[in-house]
Amino acid sequence: MSNAIPDKPALEGLEPKWGEVWEAQGTYRFDRDAALVAGSDAVYAIDTPPPTASGSLHIGHVFSYTHMDLAARFQRMRGQHLFYPMGWDDNGLPTERRVQNYYGVRCEPALPYDPDFTPPFEGGGTSGKPADQVPVSRRNFIELCERLTVEDEKQFEDLWRALGLSVDWTQTYRTIGDEAQRVAQRAFLRNLARGEAYRADAPTLWDITFRTAVAQAELEDKEMPGAYHRVSFHTPDGGTIEIETTRPELIAACVALVAHPDDERYQPYFGTTVRTPLFGVEVPVVAHHLAQQDKGSGIAMVCTFGDVTDVVWWRELDLPTRPILGKDGRILADAPEGIEGDALAVYGELAGTTVFSAKARMVELLRESGDLHGDPRPITHPVKFFEKGDKPLEIVTTRQWYIANGARDEGLRERLLENGRQIAFHPDFMRVRYENWVGGLSGDWLISRQRFFGVPIPVWYRLDENGEQTGDPIVPTEDMLPVDPSSMPAPGFDEAQRGQPGGFIGEVDIMDTWATSSLTPQIAAKWEDDPELFDLVFPYDLRSQGQDIIRTWLFSTVLRAELEHGTVPWKHAGISGFIVDPDRKKMSKSKGNVVTPQGMLDEHGSDAVRYWAASSRLGTDAAFDPQNPKQMKIGRRLAIKVLNAAKFVYSFPVPAGDAVVTDPLDVDMLATLGDVVRQATKAYEEYDHARALELTEQFFWTFCDDYLELVKERAYGSTPGDESDRVDGQASAVTALRRAVDVMLRLLAPVIPFATEEVWSWTHDDSVHRAAWPTVDELGVDAAPSGLLPLVSAALIGIRRAKTDAKASQKTPVAHATLSAPLLLAEAAGDLKAVGRIDTLDIQQGESVEVLAIELAPLPEAP
Repeated sequence: MSNAIPDKPALEGLEPKWGEVWEAQGTYRFDRDAALVAGSDAVYAIDTPPPTASGSLHIGHVFSYTHMDLAARFQRMRGQHLFYPMGWDDNGLPTERRVQNYYGVRCEPALPYDPDFTPPFEGGGTSGKPADQVPVSRRNFIELCERLTVEDEKQFEDLWRALGLSVDWTQTYRTIGDEAQRVAQRAFLRNLARGEAYRADAPTLWDITFRTAVAQAELEDKEMPGAYHRVSFHTPDGGTIEIETTRPELIAACVALVAHPDDERYQPYFGTTVRTPLFGVEVPVVAHHLAQQDKGSGIAMVCTFGDVTDVVWWRELDLPTRPILGKDGRILADAPEGIEGDALAVYGELAGTTVFSAKARMVELLRESGDLHGDPRPITHPVKFFEKGDKPLEIVTTRQWYIANGARDEGLRERLLENGRQIAFHPDFMRVRYENWVGGLSGDWLISRQRFFGVPIPVWYRLDENGEQTGDPIVPTEDMLPVDPSSMPAPGFDEAQRGQPGGFIGEVDIMDTWATSSLTPQIAAKWEDDPELFDLVFPYDLRSQGQDIIRTWLFSTVLRAELEHGTVPWKHAGISGFIVDPDRKKMSKSKGNVVTPQGMLDEHGSDAVRYWAASSRLGTDAAFDPQNPKQMKIGRRLAIKVLNAAKFVYSFPVPAGDAVVTDPLDVDMLATLGDVVRQATKAYEEYDHARALELTEQFFWTFCDDYLELVKERAYGSTPGDESDRVDGQASAVTALRRAVDVMLRLLAPVIPFATEEVWSWTHDDSVHRAAWPTVDELGVDAAPSGLLPLVSAALIGIRRAKTDAKASQKTPVAHATLSAPLLLAEAAGDLKAVGRIDTLDIQQGESVEVLAIELAPLPEAP
C-alpha cells in the first residue's frame, strides 16, 4: 500500500526510515533460487572491495564505493540478480598497528597465554613506542585483534548502510574468518602441489620496525637526504680506485666493484681484484651494463645488500654473500668471512650499532686512514620504504615463501598480459598501469610475513635426530583446513613431539594480507564449499576499486584466478580516481588531510554525498574542499527538488479513464525524455555514470523550471476555451507529468536512492529499486523530439526577462507580445500565454526566439 504524501516533504530522516524498510523487505537480497532458474547470464556479481578494518573509513572510500553501487543499482533495475557481498579485510599489519596503539600492547610470541589479561588502555592515546607497550602472548594479541576488528566492522557497516550501499548484508565475510582461511590455505596448498609456491633463501626487503619481509608491491619511494662519500679501494700495484657511495657503513659487506663494460677508464681492471679500505678484503672488479658511467666516479661498490640493484648484480654476476645487517637493523656481532686480524677490531667498533651510528663511525675511521677524500657531498635521493613504515627498508637474507607471478616465467607473464586484455577496464587507459606492472616485475611474489594476525601458512617441518629441519614440508589434507601449525600438531605427530629431535616444528609465518584478499571472489562465492553458488557467480562481472591498488589487489586477483582456474576473475574493472584536496594533493591517511565521511553524511545527507561522488567519471580525480562542498550542496538541492516537484505534480487531479497524451508540447517533452532514457541507459552500460547523471539532471531542471511552469495552468484545468478541449488538454498534461516523474525517479534512483524511494512510495506499493529500468516504449510517444520544448522554454525565458527589464513582477499581465521564432512555437501558444499572462500573442517567422515587443497591461487603479 502506497504512503500518504506528506504536507512538507523533507530529506531529514529518510536514511533510517528506508534503511529499515529495505532490510525488513530484503530489497537487496540475492535471490539464489530465482538466479538458479534464470541461469548465470542473469546474475550480475560484484567483487566488492573489503575495506581494511583498522580504524575509520575516509572520503575516498565513499567516493569509490558509491561508483560501484551506481552500477549495482542500474543492473538490478535491468532485471539482473545481484550478487553483491561485503567483506572485511581484518587481518594483517594495519590491524596489528591499530591494536598496538589502541590497547598499548605488543606481541611477544614466547610469552605464555594469560586468560585473565586486561589491556592497559582502551581507546588509544598511547605513545606508540614499543618500550611503552605491555608485552603479551601471541594468543592474547590475536584475541585483542579479533575484539577490535569486530567493533570497527560494526561501525563500518553502519556507515555503509547510511550511505545507501545496496549490498546484501546476508553475504558477508571476514578475511580472518574460518571460511576465508580455508580458501586461502586451500589455494596455497594447490599452488604448492603444482610447484607455483616455493620456499627459498633470498635477499629480502625488510622493515626493521615491524620485523617483517615486504613485497615489491608494498614499496614506495621517498626523497631523503643523503651524502656521497668518495672512498679509495686499493689495487695490487699500490694504486687506488675511488668509488662514491651513500652507504660507507656497508663496506664490510662489499663483494665486488662494478663498472660499465664500455667504460674505458675501468676496462684494464676487469678481471683483477682490489682490497676494501679498513678491512683489506680482496674483491673482484667486474663489468655489468647497469653500471652508470656518469654517476659518481662511474664505478660502484656491490654490497650484500645495500639496495635492489645490488641484488641484481649479486644474482646475475654470481657473487658471494657477505651479510652484516641483522633483522633488527643493527650490525651483526660476527664479522663476515674474509675479515681477519686487525680488521676484526675495526669491525668490532661497528658490531651492534644501528646503520646510522655505524655510518658515522665509518666516516671517522675512513678519514683517519686517509681513505675518505674530501667532505661528504650532500644529495637528495629516492629511498625505498614499506608503504606503512617510517624507516628505510634494509635487505637481509631470509627464508621466505613465494608464489610465481610471471617475473621468471615468460609463459605465465604473457598469459597475465592476455588476461588483462580480456578485462574491460573503465576507463580503458587504466589497463596500461596493469600492463606496466606485469612487465616490470623483477621477482616472484613474496607472501610470507613475520607477523601474528593473519592466515597461517599451512605447513610443518620434520626434524631429524639432531633437531634440524629435513625433507619436504608436511602439509594437511584439505578436509583439515583451516589449520594453525603454530598451535596444532603436524599430521601423524602429537603435540609432545613439537620441537623435539625426530619430531616437527610448525610454520609460524602468516600470509601477506594480499595473499588472502587476492582470493575475494573465491571467498565470497564459497569456492569448493558451495560449488553451486560458485558456478553461478564466477567469473564475476565487476571489480570496483581505486587506481592505487591496481598493482596489488587487481594484479594478484588476476594471478590467483589464472593459476587456479585458468580464467579472468571478472569481466569489468571499474577504477575510481583519487580524491584531492583544494591544492590538488591526494587525500590519504598518511598525508593527514583526509576527511571522515560521517560528518558529511550528517550535514548534507546521503543523497547529496552520493551525488557528489556520481558527478565524477571513473578514473578522474575529484577535488574536495570540506569548507566549500559545492557539489554536495547541488546534490542536496536536487534531492529536495525531486520531493517538491513530485508533490506538486501529484497535486493535480488524476484523469479519468485511459488518458492519452495529445498536446504537442506534452508529446515533445516525453519524446525528449525518451532521448534521455536512451542516452542515459547507454552511458550506464558503458560504466559512465557521470554522463548518465548529467543528461538526467539537465532534463530534470528543464522539466521543473520550464515545462512544469508552462503546463501547470492546463493541468489545473483553468485554461480558457471549449470544455472538451480543456478536459483533453488537462488529461494530456497530467498524464505526461506523472509519466515523466515516474521515469525520472527511476533514472535518478541509483544516485539519490532515499529521495526517489520516498517519492515512489507515494504512488507505488513496491520499491523503486526493484522497479524496471525505464524504456523509451513506456513513454507512449513514437515521434522524435520536434524541438518545441526548447523553443517554448526560450520564449518563456525571453518573456520573463522582458518583465524583469521593465521592473515588473512576473505576475504582471501582458496586453500584447510580439515574438520572432520558428512557427513551430505556435503549437504551444496557449501554454505560453497562460504562464506569461499574455492576452494577445503574435508570432512572426524567425530563425531564433526573440521578444520583439511587449506591452504590459495597465495596473488597475487603487480604489
